[in-house]
Amino acid sequence: MPRTARGKSKSGIYHIIIRGANRQEIFHDKQDNLRFLEILERFKEKTEIKIHGWCLMNNHIHLLMEEGNEELATTMKRIGVSFVGYYHLKYDTTGHLFQDRYKSENVESEEYLITVIRYIHQNPVKAGLVSMPQEWKWSSCAEYYGEKPYQEGLLDGELILKLFSDDKYVAIKKFREFNEKKIKIIV
Repeated sequence: MPRTARGKSKSGIYHIIIRGANRQEIFHDKQDNLRFLEILERFKEKTEIKIHGWCLMNNHIHLLMEEGNEELATTMKRIGVSFVGYYHLKYDTTGHLFQDRYKSENVESEEYLITVIRYIHQNPVKAGLVSMPQEWKWSSCAEYYGEKPYQEGLLDGELILKLFSDDKYVAIKKFREFNEKKIKIIV
């Protein structure tokens, strides 16, 4: 049966989810996380995508991404192939690392945009890995709060922060209040 074509987002923004095959772990150590972020930044520069948010969990990835100068599917394939190549070389494995194709949801409104970024940042809280979103070091949350990022230049946070205020410090404060409101996460 042929695959169904993905719907194209009018805004060009998507919530991307990539899962490990059979829910297997895809990030085993700090080096794995850093390598994925390096790959993401490399393709950000090449394809002009914007990264509005991200969270690397042990067995899956959330990206809030805006399409760049090529089709999203092509960009995601490049990112995936690059990371899988690194992973297979490091761990001497073969075969599928990721489960199926990546999942993508169109983000068509500002309300949904901020709902998705909060969902992404609260994922480690819901999983019981941390008590507050900024405690998870493998997400964009801390950078949104004004802290130094792991990967300089990766996050494009202006779009979301401007929804809270034109004043950067007020925006960070309001975003933080919004981001830390508990939500029900259905996985």
